[in-house]
Amino acid sequence: MDKKLDTAIEYYSIKQKEILELVNGSSTLSVEDIIRYGEEMSVIENKMIALEVAKEN
Repeated sequence: MDKKLDTAIEYYSIKQKEILELVNGSSTLSVEDIIRYGEEMSVIENKMIALEVAKEN
């Protein structure tokens, strides 16, 4: 079970990094894009927190 949790955490870490690089590397994002990416980051962070808690238990 830990292997699956580690894989999921790694996946979401990669997704988080991709979004950060996209947002930080672009100077042409609209306000709507920034909000959408912020919402996606929030969802990813919540999933990562839940996975970390599950891993500890």
